[in-house]
Amino acid sequence: MSDAAIEISKLVVQYRGKTALNGLDLRVPAGAVYAFLGDNGAGKTTTMKVLTGLAPADSGRATILGMDCWARATDLRHRVGYMPERPRFYDWMTVDNIGWFTASFHRGPFLARFRDWVQRLALDPAKKLKDLSKGGYARVGLALALAPDPEVLLLDEPTSGLDLLTRREFLASLVNLAAGGRTVFITSHSIAELERACTHVGLLRDGKMLLHGTLEEVRKRFRRISMRCADGPPDAGALGTVLDRTATGRFWQVLVQDPNGDAVAALHRRPDLSDIEDAPATLEEVYAGLMARPKPDAPPLVTRAGE
Repeated sequence: MSDAAIEISKLVVQYRGKTALNGLDLRVPAGAVYAFLGDNGAGKTTTMKVLTGLAPADSGRATILGMDCWARATDLRHRVGYMPERPRFYDWMTVDNIGWFTASFHRGPFLARFRDWVQRLALDPAKKLKDLSKGGYARVGLALALAPDPEVLLLDEPTSGLDLLTRREFLASLVNLAAGGRTVFITSHSIAELERACTHVGLLRDGKMLLHGTLEEVRKRFRRISMRCADGPPDAGALGTVLDRTATGRFWQVLVQDPNGDAVAALHRRPDLSDIEDAPATLEEVYAGLMARPKPDAPPLVTRAGE
């Protein structure tokens, strides 16, 4: 049996003649916190719709826990939690009302678990939804997504509109969810905060996967090299594939994909260079560097075979 919680193979989805997903391949290991990143219109929400059984694929296959997301959508609703980007509830209801109402569509002790999460997320069960802050509204959505006791949690821009501290608290909670055996698949534009929580990352552009792998592997492949130059800067192209470079006075910095170790080592032997630093790039730097490049015709960057 596969150890993947989510598997997508050669997935194609078209809307009115336009291709939203163009042969997407994706694999999410069980127990991962998978950051699914891409610009607006890249196909992230379409992927979520396919995974939740809200949209069929034109071709290809998508499965969660080994079950087809379209053919077994009803069964998966009891094993998968979903939080949309903009949850919409009956705002005249109280927090407890919405849990009671939603419980009628689920099996088992859904309401009891919902009330437990309401308490753990510091929500007032008697408060009307229309009177909640954006952060409170988002926490209600998370409580509803967690109430089925799901094995897989799908979160589509769950931190949209939240303040910085609330975003960080929300994303930090994902680590605990994964530690409890759940798989978390999340899209978010809060890349810097998401880096603190994710174990795996995938970058999507124009409906295709541009890069995927574990966060550790990605950070090893993308390096930020900086130095002070007494004369001119070194040949950037010799260091690897250059994604970005900046210069301020004598200070010079470059973002490199797959750096040449010999060329980097040679920098330390040059007498005209000082304060040389070679550090892993942040996820935000990798994202900005790759997304700024011209559209590639090459296959996606895969950090490890089979991932």
